[in-house]
Amino acid sequence: MSESARFLAAYDEQLRTDAETPGAVSVKRHGPLHLAAFRDGRGFVTYRDLGDAGTEALRRLVRGAVDCFRADPGITRVEWKTRSHDHAPGLHEVLLGHGFVPDPPESIMIGGAQALSVPVPLPDGVVVRQVVDEPEVRAMCAMQDEVFGDPVSDGMADALLHRLSLGDGMQLWVAEADGGIVSAGRLEPVEGTAFAGIWGGATRPEWRGRGIYRALTARRAQSALGLGKTLIHSDSTEFSRPILERSGLVKVSTTTPYRWRREGS
Repeated sequence: MSESARFLAAYDEQLRTDAETPGAVSVKRHGPLHLAAFRDGRGFVTYRDLGDAGTEALRRLVRGAVDCFRADPGITRVEWKTRSHDHAPGLHEVLLGHGFVPDPPESIMIGGAQALSVPVPLPDGVVVRQVVDEPEVRAMCAMQDEVFGDPVSDGMADALLHRLSLGDGMQLWVAEADGGIVSAGRLEPVEGTAFAGIWGGATRPEWRGRGIYRALTARRAQSALGLGKTLIHSDSTEFSRPILERSGLVKVSTTTPYRWRREGS
């Protein structure tokens, strides 16, 4: 078995369903689906596999999931997470038929934490550190909203502050320069597995290409090793994928988020 195949098998075995919903307010089951609701108004759909579900069965599953989230007025948007290595013929068309819109595919990247835990020089005046205080968490989230082109809101900050209060192991890391946050990302150790995830990576455009994101990734990998995690995983955009590949992570599959929004939200 190749390294990529071993990583993908570990991903399917350890990182699907319950491992994807830390911090959820509730998780309901609908057949093979796990329907999670989060404090910031997000719904999330995941599953281990869909078996041999045909088109009609898929329609029932998707319709049931949408109906469940519609019944919760606190849910304004839903992500249905698909993977290209799953066998689910017709799912794309069924999701489109129920109002979901696909995002661009992202690469599922996996590799050894040790491969990322390397010294990375930082530009003069740039400091990488962990943050936990509310003003810093809100400043971090505002920066990420701006970089991702989203309206600045309190939703993600509120959700992350709630998770920090639970002590579930999540860590928030930032790079600072000139008194402001220029890059940020999360580390999420997955309980009961060899994995930690690196998520939310964002760097202001004027600070890209200087090694800051690589340094932020290295610090998170070092922290993961300190927690006993030997594998790192991430869903990477085309901005971050080459950086992780240079650090030794490999692309094992792709994932495409399909997004549904409640009318008027």
